[in-house]
Amino acid sequence: MRLTLSRPPTDTAPAPLPERPRLAPDVRVHEPVEAGAPWLVQSGGQRYLRVAAGMARLLRLADGTRDTKDMARELGDPWTVELVSEGLLRAQRTQLLEDAERKPTKNRRITFVPPLTVQFTLVHPERLLSGFRPLTARLAHRGWAAAAAVLAAAGLLCLVVQAQATMSALAEPIPMSALIALIVITYCGTMLHEFSHGLVLSHYGGRPSRMGFMLFYLTPAFFCDVSDGWRLPKNHQRVRVALAGIAAQAVIAGLAGVGSLMVAVTGGSPALRDFLLLLTVTNYVSGLFNAIPFIKLDGYLALMSHLDISHLRDRSITDARRFVARLLFGGRYERALPDVEWAPLFGLACMLFPVYVLSMAFTLWGSILESTGLVGAVIVSVVIGYLMLRVYAGAFKLNTEARTAGAPAWRRVTVSLAAAAAVAAVMWGVSVPYTVTGGFVAEQGRTVFVSTGTTDRSAIEPGAQVRLLSGGVVLQKQLGTAAVTTTGFGDLSVPISAFVPVKGLDSVRVPASGIALDGGRLAPGTTGQAVVSAGERRLGDWLYLKYLAPFWR
Repeated sequence: MRLTLSRPPTDTAPAPLPERPRLAPDVRVHEPVEAGAPWLVQSGGQRYLRVAAGMARLLRLADGTRDTKDMARELGDPWTVELVSEGLLRAQRTQLLEDAERKPTKNRRITFVPPLTVQFTLVHPERLLSGFRPLTARLAHRGWAAAAAVLAAAGLLCLVVQAQATMSALAEPIPMSALIALIVITYCGTMLHEFSHGLVLSHYGGRPSRMGFMLFYLTPAFFCDVSDGWRLPKNHQRVRVALAGIAAQAVIAGLAGVGSLMVAVTGGSPALRDFLLLLTVTNYVSGLFNAIPFIKLDGYLALMSHLDISHLRDRSITDARRFVARLLFGGRYERALPDVEWAPLFGLACMLFPVYVLSMAFTLWGSILESTGLVGAVIVSVVIGYLMLRVYAGAFKLNTEARTAGAPAWRRVTVSLAAAAAVAAVMWGVSVPYTVTGGFVAEQGRTVFVSTGTTDRSAIEPGAQVRLLSGGVVLQKQLGTAAVTTTGFGDLSVPISAFVPVKGLDSVRVPASGIALDGGRLAPGTTGQAVVSAGERRLGDWLYLKYLAPFWR
């Protein structure tokens, strides 16, 4: 889901007003949808500005046929030529007036949304969704809402009752057919999630502008642009639009959870029960993640709509950055949200949470990416490089804020040098455990550590301890331990399940290198992850070995 309310860009030196100003071709002035609702100015497909009634009247007169004197005369008291000129200059700074040097904003098929989202527009769903209004009108009833809540709670209860089976399903490899079905159904559920946003907006009279596919922090997903929700007159309507997708996923999760318990009670297929458990957990976790307000997802949009504060996240981050700048460098700063006391803390959480999301993603998938060779190394390195770029950009903005606020240059230089020295000291002086990740195969009465060409084989020494883990989709459980007896790698072919969490594809083999391990006697055909303890490395060396060295191996 995407919902935006744009604010004016940073002021620049104003260009002279044209003699007869005209609105830009992509600008529309929307009347209040009911008494008490705001006037809105739409620029392009996604940018909305709230304006006072007088400003809206002024913009409507900017049609290229009137000069400032004509506008002041038509607007009447208390408008003067000076006030009209001032209002038009504000409109010019916010790029609402026609400019021969500026091309009109186009509804691009591909859109980049900072910090790490790329959207690909596929359809414009307004006409399609308007056809569902009779159905949504019938479903918009407290009885249906109560039934959905009961179903969502029942699904959670089913997970609790089957806690052991749930943990086992998360920690075990999954058949390829089940994995494909899980991916397909999950993305169908995501489409329904986004469709729900559009249905609720259309129910309230809004116009969903775009639907499509996106890469959200490199994760494939769908989106529905409901920026037109800012024209809705009541806060609770916008909150319902924002939360509609989470509600849809909670219903899907509840159905899957109840279904898994019914399969277990009736003695049905354990594979089907495990699949339904995975589907249940996937949808609950996705809904919970969407509800977190520190990134631009449904929970944040609901909070912003409830508080009726546009650009809550961006302005809170500005307050957080200025708070940190004042502590480090001194100076005098203005609050972007002076009436919201908790804005700096909220902004700090918004700055740090994406880093936490990426670290959790690496915790879950980093080992698998390492095992996939150069492709995985490229993905990890690109993400780390982008993250470092964002850190640099944040530091640059922090310094800019301090300079603008009048912080003394000697203090800015001193603190910056001290911070750089502290980072260097941590990189050099802090040691962390270093591990080498690969796969293992138990066959022909022995256990073999297997690796791809990017594995750091030089760090594997005789006697090193090896943990043998199940190749679960989300979790891993320890199956045993072993030890390295030699570092002489030999070429062989192994089942693909040694590197990815699937089973039933033993006939599909991939080339790898391997060494025999001592211990870890497991059932023939067992595969999974193998993590070799390789001592400790300085943090700087650890980062190099993990994210840069794979390119050169």
